[in-house]
Amino acid sequence: MITTVTMNASLDKAYFMKAQIVNGTVMRLDSCRTSAGGKGVNVARVAALCGAKVKATGLTGGFNGQQLEALLDKDGIVHQFVHVSGETRCCINILDQKYGSTEYLEPGCEISDDEEQQFMQMYPDIIRDSDVVTISGSIPRGMKSDIYGRMITIAKAMGKEVILDSSGETLRQGIKSCPTVVKPNRDEIEQLFDIKIHSMQDVIRYAEKIRDIGIPYVVVSLGKEGALLVCEEGVFHGRPPEVEVVNTVGCGDSMVGALAVALERKYKVKESLKYAAAAATANAMSPNTGDFDPKDLENLLKQVTVEQI
Repeated sequence: MITTVTMNASLDKAYFMKAQIVNGTVMRLDSCRTSAGGKGVNVARVAALCGAKVKATGLTGGFNGQQLEALLDKDGIVHQFVHVSGETRCCINILDQKYGSTEYLEPGCEISDDEEQQFMQMYPDIIRDSDVVTISGSIPRGMKSDIYGRMITIAKAMGKEVILDSSGETLRQGIKSCPTVVKPNRDEIEQLFDIKIHSMQDVIRYAEKIRDIGIPYVVVSLGKEGALLVCEEGVFHGRPPEVEVVNTVGCGDSMVGALAVALERKYKVKESLKYAAAAATANAMSPNTGDFDPKDLENLLKQVTVEQI
C-alpha cells in the first residue's frame, strides 16, 4: 500500500473561462470544478488511477475539511486525516485561453503544537501497513519546519520507502533525513542552493549534490522536457512526446504518484522514469488536476524515451 501525506490540504477550485479576462470587472465562468486537493491528495488520486492501494493522510479542519473528505470518498480514496480546529484552505486555479493557468493559493490555518504532536503520535500507526510513504507540499503556519525530516526518519525506521516533494526550508530539512527519492524541479533546486540554473549540466551537477547527501534517487521534473533521474546506475533523461497541453497543475504530483507505484512494484530504473514521465504528461492533457485518462497513460508509455546521459 501507498500512504500519501498532505499537511496543507485544500479544496481545489478550477475556474474555466472562455471570455477574455478584464481586470476590475465582473467575470462569469464557463464552468467550474471542485476537488479534494493539496499535493499529496493529488498523488493519492494518481496512484489509485495506476491501480495501487492508497491511503491519504494529513490534516483537515472545518466545513472545508469535511467537504474534502467527502470528495475523497466519492473518488474512492481511503483516508485517515487528523482533524484540527482551523479551516482547511481553498486554492483557486483560473484557466483561460490567453493566460493559461493562474493559481491563487490560500496559506492555510495556523496549527498548534498540540495538533502537530497529535499527528506525529498517530503517524506510525497510519503508515504501518504501507510499503511506500510520500510526503508532499507545504506545511501550514505554526508547524515546525523539520517535521518532514522527523516523518522520514520514523518511516525509514519502520522499513518504508519514502518520497519527498517539497520546497524551501522543509525540503532543506527533509533531505537531511535521506528519503529514498527526492523530486525537486528547477526552481526548487535554485532555491535550495541559491544559484541560477542555465543548462542541463547545471541540473545534473546540483542533482548529484543532492544525491551525495545520501539520497538514492533524485528525480528532477523538467516540464515539457520530461524528467532527469540521478542514481547509482547513472544519469537518465526521460523525454515525453509533444502533446496538446490543457492544464499543467498537478503534473509534478502525478510524477510522484507514478514513482510511488514504481517503487512499490519494484520497477527497474528506466521503467520507473518512463512511467513517471508518462503519468506527468497524461496529467497535462487533462483539464482535471491530478487526474488523467488511463488510455492516455498507456499510449504515452509507448512514446516516452529514456536515455542514459
